[in-house]
Amino acid sequence: MSDFRRVTDDFTTAPQISVADVAEAARLGFKTLISNRPDGEEPGQPSAAEFAAAAQAAGLAFIHIPVRGGPTPEQVEQTKAVLAEAEGPVLAFCRSGTRSIVTWSISQAETGERTPAELVGLGRTAGYDLSGVLGG
Repeated sequence: MSDFRRVTDDFTTAPQISVADVAEAARLGFKTLISNRPDGEEPGQPSAAEFAAAAQAAGLAFIHIPVRGGPTPEQVEQTKAVLAEAEGPVLAFCRSGTRSIVTWSISQAETGERTPAELVGLGRTAGYDLSGVLGG
């Protein structure tokens, strides 16, 4: 099983998961899966199409928002829109989980859902340093 890192009751992030982990995510109660990993980033990684098929089979919604480096304003906006409509809880992943939590945290800060200081603390608890992105 992958390293699922709970950030809030509604949002969890993870380093690269396997296709088999999708069924485990559904069993654990996740309803939406977000992949922030671009296809072909590393040889042998499962594709977004493979995750979409596994998510559908497990009854999960699947969204692919591939992020290279830091998220663009468009990717943050897309994440805001997805989170506003998604059934939770949400599991987001990329190679290390960093792009997923950074994209999520920027969207949260921009909507005013959480303060930058709160987001830095949540990131720290989940094993990510967001101070360079959000201050604090």
